[in-house]
Amino acid sequence: MHSIAIVLFDQVEVLDFAGPFEVFSVAGQRNIGEPFSVFTVAEQSPVTARNHLVITPTHTFDDCPPSDFFLIPGGGGYHPDGTPFGSRKEMNNPVMLDWIRQRAVDAQLVMSVCTGSLILGRAGMLEEKEATTHYLAMDALRSISPRIRVAPEKRWTDNGKVITSAGVSAGIDMALHVVARLQGDDVAAETAAYMQYDSRPIG
Repeated sequence: MHSIAIVLFDQVEVLDFAGPFEVFSVAGQRNIGEPFSVFTVAEQSPVTARNHLVITPTHTFDDCPPSDFFLIPGGGGYHPDGTPFGSRKEMNNPVMLDWIRQRAVDAQLVMSVCTGSLILGRAGMLEEKEATTHYLAMDALRSISPRIRVAPEKRWTDNGKVITSAGVSAGIDMALHVVARLQGDDVAAETAAYMQYDSRPIG
C-alpha cells in the first residue's frame, strides 16, 4: 500500500487538494486494485482554506510519518497591498521549501496541482523538467527559472518522479493518471466511474 501525504496551507484552493484526495482515497477500495493510505499534513494546525473552510490536518511537519508520495496543491495570490497569500506566500516560506527538499530525497513521486508548481519550482524540484500550472500563472512559473520547461498546453506533465498539473480540476485528472500508471487503466477507469467523473486524459 502506497502512502500519500497531501500538504495543506492557509488559503489553499479546496479542489486542488480535495480532488486528488478523493481519487486516491477511493481507488482500490472495491474489487479491483490496491488502496492507498492518504493523509494531510501542514506546517501548523488548523488550516484555513479558501472561502473560510477550516481543516484539521492529520499531521504537522514536526510529526509527519514517512510517505511514498507527496502532493503540493495551489491556491493564492496577492492582496491589494501586494502582500502574498496561499501558494505565493508558501513559495518563499523556508520551512515549506526545506520540508519539500528533505521529503523529496526518499519520495517515489512528487506531485503538484495548480500553483503548487510554483512552490516546487522554488524548492528546485523542476529544473530541466516539463511543468505546468494554472493558466494565469504560466509567466510566474517561467520567472522562477529558465530551466523549467513550461508546458501551458498540457493538463499534466509526467517527468517520472515529478508530476505537475494545471489548475484546480486538472488535479483530478493528474491523480487518475497516477492511479493508471501505478495500477493500470482499468483501476483508474473504475475509480473515475465510482466518482462519476468524466476524465480528461490530456497529458
